[in-house]
Amino acid sequence: MTSGKGSARIGIAGAGVLGRLLAWQLSHAGHRVEVFDPAPGPAPRSDGLGPAGFTAAGMLSPLAELDAAGPEVATLGLRSVVLWAEVAQRLAALDGQGDAGQYFRQHGSLMLAHGPDLGAAQRVLSRLTAAPAGMPAPKRLTRPALLELEPALLPGLHAWWLDGEAQVMPQQVLPALCALAQGVQWHWGRTVTETAPGQIAFDDGTSAGFDLVFDVRGLGGRSAEHPLRGVRGEVLWLHAPGVPLTRPLRLLHARHRVYIVPRPDDHIVIGASEIESEDRSPVSLRSAVELMAAAHSVLPALAEARIVHMETNLRPALPDNAPKLAVEPGRVWINGLFRHGWLLAPALIEQAMAQAQVST
Repeated sequence: MTSGKGSARIGIAGAGVLGRLLAWQLSHAGHRVEVFDPAPGPAPRSDGLGPAGFTAAGMLSPLAELDAAGPEVATLGLRSVVLWAEVAQRLAALDGQGDAGQYFRQHGSLMLAHGPDLGAAQRVLSRLTAAPAGMPAPKRLTRPALLELEPALLPGLHAWWLDGEAQVMPQQVLPALCALAQGVQWHWGRTVTETAPGQIAFDDGTSAGFDLVFDVRGLGGRSAEHPLRGVRGEVLWLHAPGVPLTRPLRLLHARHRVYIVPRPDDHIVIGASEIESEDRSPVSLRSAVELMAAAHSVLPALAEARIVHMETNLRPALPDNAPKLAVEPGRVWINGLFRHGWLLAPALIEQAMAQAQVST
């Protein structure tokens, strides 16, 4: 651990959401930071081999995630929404453009259901009653209220408003965290095989020493002690000029959850929450048809949208699907964020900094 005062030499294994956010925060706090990652560089990738954060929708949905997670995830997520808003403001101040909206937007979100799926939707909503204190409950919307929020939606949908939920823009945030970090040494193409207190070992047999090591490698951190598994996610990118969409949508269905998320430059991302498989192959015909049909069923104007690309990736999960933060002298291990990487990263880093007594 550090004393909490002065500059420390810090090594970070992994340059996903956690690694890049750590490097950015620690470098601006005056620490000497080095990051090691097997990727060839920091640019966005859509081949499924880069950070899972690029493939993710970037939804910050602490309330909606109670459908498949415990109240501790909601509590961390609620804190992360506040922290991401602060990060976006700081990035905008550093990039010279001053537009935090390119990184973070907070317009709430909507949960939707077709009439035949109302029963399944009600079961999901019942699980959301476990929300921590201070988190607003879903609000049932009338048809006029829904169309006032999102006029392109199909009339007649059942809808619930989730106030306070937000989104980040992964393709903008991840490169910016690298580009706007202060004096970080980025070691791309370096595969970490093991970490220990104050040590990082590489696949070429060499190692490096640090005052403190953060191990945030995702699936690269899998070991007997940490039995991580990959959970497949699939997304489709559409270019949909003329289709207005302001906030993320979740379509509730008896068999699956589909999210529809607006992105800059008239793009819309459609995805499925999780598939228990470590298959990195391209999106299947069935998945593509189901995802696009689900999106079209609530946004009819998507009929003329153009498919930009489809991609898959694997998210790291522990057996209980809960995140794990382990702090010991000289090393911090954070992993198992499952499908909640963007939602949990800032709050877990805040906890890690406090427990490891790292000055920020």
